[in-house]
Amino acid sequence: MDDVVKILLSAMRATGREILALQKSDLAITRKANNDIVTRADLLANDILKNHLATSFPDYGWLSEESIDNLQRLSCQRVWVVDPVDGTKEFAAGQPEYAISVALVENGAPVLASVFNPATDELFYAIKGRGAWLGETRLSCEHVSSGDKLMLLASRSEYQRGEWDYFEQSHEVVQVGSIAYKLALVAAGKADATFSLGPKSEWDIAAGVLLVTEAGGIVTNQRRETIIFNRKEVLVDGIVASAASVNEKIFELIASRALL
Repeated sequence: MDDVVKILLSAMRATGREILALQKSDLAITRKANNDIVTRADLLANDILKNHLATSFPDYGWLSEESIDNLQRLSCQRVWVVDPVDGTKEFAAGQPEYAISVALVENGAPVLASVFNPATDELFYAIKGRGAWLGETRLSCEHVSSGDKLMLLASRSEYQRGEWDYFEQSHEVVQVGSIAYKLALVAAGKADATFSLGPKSEWDIAAGVLLVTEAGGIVTNQRRETIIFNRKEVLVDGIVASAASVNEKIFELIASRALL
């Protein structure tokens, strides 16, 4: 695994350098069929990561937001699950709240992961059974707020639609782009929790799930089920990630909102 880690982190750094350079020149923003924006950086990042990872490990499957899905991955024991740029809107707007997100999934569970925010030079990574790290610092997912008030990280688009108004009445809500980056910040003990109850794609969250769990936190879907990766259907039924000590409180909060 140590060799795989070295190659992954090298690939993350190389990808980060290239998309930062491209951000200063020509993003060439277009839209997908679902109206999500895509830039040249998304496609370039996908190509760089695939060149590093798929070339080095040809027997591993590949699932990426920016690649045509090859269902042969379902028969692979190990699969790379990749979001080349999570938070493309923030990237295109020059906001430092996006991330390159890569997880290596084995038998449905992430065993190696990295989330890299090139704008802030934060390179997070985790190895199953060996902890989560930001550089040389081991991460600990902890309750960071005082008293009953929680610090919650919210999707900017969800916040703007008013989906966090209820939670903001009694807790601190901070908008942050990229679910992968939000999960990394929760793993690092920068917030108590983040959650999104709408569908998420596997590539959005696979790396962040391992970061949080290896830092001692808890991550499930909104039905409190373990999230299984490398499925034929790549949409996940929401995500709730938090420090272990406040996980029950988070679900009570979500349930109280649902009763309104």
